Amino acid sequence: MLMESIASLFSEINENYRWMVILFTLVFITLVANFIWKRYYQTVQTRLLKTENLWDDALWQALHKPMGYFIWIVGISFAVEISHAPTLGGELIELLENSRSLAVLMLMAWFMFRFIRFAEENVLKASAGKENKIDATTVNAVAKLLRASVIITTVLIVMQTMGYSISGLLAFGGIGGLAVGFAAKDLLSNFFGGLMIYLDRPFKIGDWIRSPDRSIEGVVEVIGWRQTIIRTFDKRPLYVPNSVFTSITVENPSRMQNRRIFETIGVRYDDALKVSTIVNDVKAMLKSHPEIDQTATMIVNFNEFAASSLNFFIYTFTKTTDWITYHEVKQDVLLKVMDIITEQGAEIAFPTQTLHVSGLEPKLLD
Repeated sequence: MLMESIASLFSEINENYRWMVILFTLVFITLVANFIWKRYYQTVQTRLLKTENLWDDALWQALHKPMGYFIWIVGISFAVEISHAPTLGGELIELLENSRSLAVLMLMAWFMFRFIRFAEENVLKASAGKENKIDATTVNAVAKLLRASVIITTVLIVMQTMGYSISGLLAFGGIGGLAVGFAAKDLLSNFFGGLMIYLDRPFKIGDWIRSPDRSIEGVVEVIGWRQTIIRTFDKRPLYVPNSVFTSITVENPSRMQNRRIFETIGVRYDDALKVSTIVNDVKAMLKSHPEIDQTATMIVNFNEFAASSLNFFIYTFTKTTDWITYHEVKQDVLLKVMDIITEQGAEIAFPTQTLHVSGLEPKLLD
């Protein structure tokens, strides 16, 4: 009975306004579906945040916005197609269907990009507080490869949807690849340079690197496929093409096991008899110092008769590799050396000259 009443109601509506009713109904259904999706998303998101699984969080976050747009695209496209079906020609209907398919493909690619980004962030955050944390450079490299795969796959599917032959494109790519290779020689060299950085891993993001061949020194911030961004110690960004790293020597002080203290200290010639005691006391002080690595090379020896001093040198290594902490330890060692010299009644030498005058005799007074 109800269905008959609704049918009679629609039959009374003028044909010119029926498409408006259908359009309104479909838009209303789309609004309701979008509202239900948002409420459902928030409910599931609250539960997923309580779990320890990283992948479900990334998947659900990536699905949020693309699904909302998917509901609107499908709803509006079907509303236009159904409401104007009698007036639309076959070509327009085909165009509408192709446009809807392309939009869905773009949303799928967007979803994959978001999933890769959220997964990358979640993996790095989860490993940040662990002892064996995952290398950020490796994670970034894998994420970039996945993004490149998504882009290539999406482009091929879109071209196939639009009626282009993929086999013809691949055949052309084999012939045109040589021309593109010569035209983009520098770009390709930078790409393969970046690939070698990811494979050989001479440095990673956060490492302090420098090159004795070039004026390159600073902390690595970004390792891209074309260039690496290094933040110098005066806070300037330095953009280095990746191909440069295949032809220069790169030092990585961040991977050093210790830091070295190598200092020469001189005492006066007047304190020559105290040099042996001073050297022994300094060596004993270093052997008992808690911040000096006792397993590394340690040398304290008198080694030079200088112009105005008797020099001995200190050669030892600290346990820490941190730049600031190292200087604190070095300062403490040098201050203790100065105390040892003072305790022995000696003094640290400074440049002096002694003038000897001969041939003069004192005149006797009458």
